[in-house]
Amino acid sequence: MSENADSMQNRHFLLRRLHSLSGIVPVGVFLIVHLVTNSTIAWGGLNSRVDQEGFGWFDRSIATFQHEVSFINNMPLLLLIEITLWSAIGFHSILGVYYAMSGKGNTGSYKYGGNLRYALQRTTGYFGIFFIFYHVATLRWGWTWLVPGGVEWSHEHASSTFAAALQGSTDGFTAVGFLVACFYFLGVSALVFHFANGLWSAAITWGITVSRPAQKRWGIMCAGLGAGLMFLAWVSVIGFATLDYDQAREVEDQLLGESIHMNVDDAHDAVTLTGHDDIDG
Repeated sequence: MSENADSMQNRHFLLRRLHSLSGIVPVGVFLIVHLVTNSTIAWGGLNSRVDQEGFGWFDRSIATFQHEVSFINNMPLLLLIEITLWSAIGFHSILGVYYAMSGKGNTGSYKYGGNLRYALQRTTGYFGIFFIFYHVATLRWGWTWLVPGGVEWSHEHASSTFAAALQGSTDGFTAVGFLVACFYFLGVSALVFHFANGLWSAAITWGITVSRPAQKRWGIMCAGLGAGLMFLAWVSVIGFATLDYDQAREVEDQLLGESIHMNVDDAHDAVTLTGHDDIDG
């Protein structure tokens, strides 16, 4: 009987650590990269490598974000990366829901900060799962019936179609679009808190921060990271929610035209090098 109990305890011990680890790698790492990429819509104007004539701050921000999206969508082994990421999200979500459903909070009797964070961790976890599903379903799987205005996201017109999804149309904000933008604002906030607070508790789970002073120091670091990520999340949502659709589409069309022109030139150079440029159809 004791051997069975020890075995169950060991499995619980392992699953707890795998659960916390999956929330950091790869899910947490992806969250950081995703927020940094999306926030370029606000600070991408600093990118001096975008030197097209006539481009202002917002044009460079749109171009920078488009460049990053194009790079991601043309990464080698992209499918393998997505499978790994979705497997980690699924594992973390299913196990997280089980732990949340089986755990018992005591915030009603003892309103300590730790108990409140535990309650918020569960709440943001539930909400985060729902938000991730909506985000991916509309902007990856193409479920346009869930998007106000029915605009389908395109990685070739990433900024303009994302802006239309948050605004509810290609002509500015609608009432439903405003609700979607608010939903995104709450969704990214929930994910950032869940990650930052989970990072703090993961150190306890792994036995890294045993003493109270160590937990306090690590808590300050996690709070700082969370504040930084929250800022990136908010400026991303605000940036796309206030982006001018026509301006974004104009910049994207210009970049797309230049990309097609460069590909044609590269193909012509390749044919020239092989000595077959003078062959008629």
